[in-house]
Amino acid sequence: MSAGHRRNQQLMETLMRSHLATRSVRLVLAAAATAALAATTACSADDTTDAGSTASSSASASSSTSADSSPSADAGSGSSGGGSSATGGSGSSGSGSSGSGSGSGSSSDKAADTDDAKKDGYGQTCGTNDLTFTASEQSQAGGYLLVTAKAKSGITCYLEGVAPSVAFGSAVESHASNVEQAVSDTLKLSGSTAAYAGISPKSTNADSGVEYGQLILSVAGDEDGAISLKISDTVVDKPITTNWHAASADAVPFTS
Repeated sequence: MSAGHRRNQQLMETLMRSHLATRSVRLVLAAAATAALAATTACSADDTTDAGSTASSSASASSSTSADSSPSADAGSGSSGGGSSATGGSGSSGSGSSGSGSGSGSSSDKAADTDDAKKDGYGQTCGTNDLTFTASEQSQAGGYLLVTAKAKSGITCYLEGVAPSVAFGSAVESHASNVEQAVSDTLKLSGSTAAYAGISPKSTNADSGVEYGQLILSVAGDEDGAISLKISDTVVDKPITTNWHAASADAVPFTS
């Protein structure tokens, strides 16, 4: 073989080796690129998976939080329901209170009336034991006894304008008769308000009579509760009495 032919052959072999080397490099590079792409894809998939897991965790956490808040809301509803129950109970109690109170607007006035109504004798006819009595001697009209009646402390009562039941002793002759023909006004007795009745122990001009040292009296119709007042010795003969009056001047027992 000629030298020139050998050189050509060597050159061809060198080119072939170079071509093969280049191809190998390309293959290696391609393989490396493929591996890198695969790794990148895998990372992306992992990232996606992680992201999905993170999102899922977030969603789970959110659901958990919602679930946690949900019982609170339920608890709140329960509390609200409980509150309604309590309110209902309170309303019931309040209704009871309202029933007993009978309207708070005028409750103080009604309470005052109720308290006063509990007092003995309030708003009713006066009985003998509701009153205190005093007797004083008067010189007018030939001499008579002025009886003053007042309600006891804490009592308010009404005294009818009729004559009291009056006697000086147990004898019928010692009982006084009413000198007035008509009934006087009914009197409301309370505190210092007083009622007056005039009693003349002797309505005759004769020298007859029986001497007594006491005056027995009661509100008409309440003879069993009669009280006795000490007086100076007085001759009694057909005694008379006036009705109860608001003014002492109206209680003078004039005889015709």
